[in-house]
Amino acid sequence: MEHFNPNDIGLPNGNFFALPYSVDESEIVLISAPWDVTASYRCGTANAPQRIIAASSQIDIYDIDVENAWKIKIGTHPYDDEIFGKSTKLRKKAEKVIAHLENGGNINDISILHELELINKASEKLNVRMYEYAKKYYGENKITGIVGGEHSVPFGLIKFLSEKYDNLGILHIDAHADLRHAYEGFEYSHASIMYNVITKCKNVAKLVQVGIRDFCTDEADLIAGSDKISAYTDFYISEQLFGGEQTWKSICNNIINELPENVYISFDIDGLSPELCPNTGTPVPGGLSFQQAYYLLRVLSKSGRKIAGFDVCEVAPNPYNDHDEYDANVGARILYKICCLAHLSNIGKHPNRTG
Repeated sequence: MEHFNPNDIGLPNGNFFALPYSVDESEIVLISAPWDVTASYRCGTANAPQRIIAASSQIDIYDIDVENAWKIKIGTHPYDDEIFGKSTKLRKKAEKVIAHLENGGNINDISILHELELINKASEKLNVRMYEYAKKYYGENKITGIVGGEHSVPFGLIKFLSEKYDNLGILHIDAHADLRHAYEGFEYSHASIMYNVITKCKNVAKLVQVGIRDFCTDEADLIAGSDKISAYTDFYISEQLFGGEQTWKSICNNIINELPENVYISFDIDGLSPELCPNTGTPVPGGLSFQQAYYLLRVLSKSGRKIAGFDVCEVAPNPYNDHDEYDANVGARILYKICCLAHLSNIGKHPNRTG
């Protein structure tokens, strides 16, 4: 801290946003989850946490909503090479399973049962690890965020928070509903995270999905038949805005009004328009603009609700250009904004300015 200057160049130090705070002194802890095993289209998100750390040192840490935002003590949990190494090995086994299914094979064929068992057991162990990290940090009164990795990785954190709070809401920003049951045989598939949340996390009162635009019939039926799920699809949002029926402000208010007092933010980067995340695993045309996402997050903070925890997932670096940090830059900015608003919401202060 003695030599830290928030107005000077960011000096890479292995921490998110090149901030000087240790985990012990932090109020927010960011945990990297370099796991990319069950990706069903393009992989690469296991590389994201380190690339976001690198890109985040270039972000100006002034924030319009938080005076002296650089004083928010955001700590970086030590990077775990073991998770990355296991992800790399298991990814090859997952590709065998996916190729088998894409060539007409059956999920119960004996030729892939061993691979499925290994992956499902390893995914469960990762969930337990994230749960234990959450238990430790919330025991020390620290807000916890997970930086993926694929979208399966925050399950352990969400599960812990669903036990900590009697009434937890999930604000889920995504192109996909992620409500498939054990997609491709992977119990903790990236495409199954919200199915697992609503079926295995006992105190999740409401799941509000925003921007979804790519989902199957089973998922549509589950949404329609559940009073715990509200979906503000990209189609609905566009229809309301293009037809002049509602403003983005009124839609955001409706979204937030469905959530209880304690809210978990699950931000899949592909919820944004794909020009903002061109290398994400499954890009889909449509989606939120960067400023729409910012505005929605600020409406949440202004509402007086508490941001209990969060994740930012599915950021993927350009596989052909190690110097292209665009996706990581966008992901880092979303991550920083959520950190700032989580800080405000937990100290009982909320932004009132509009910009």
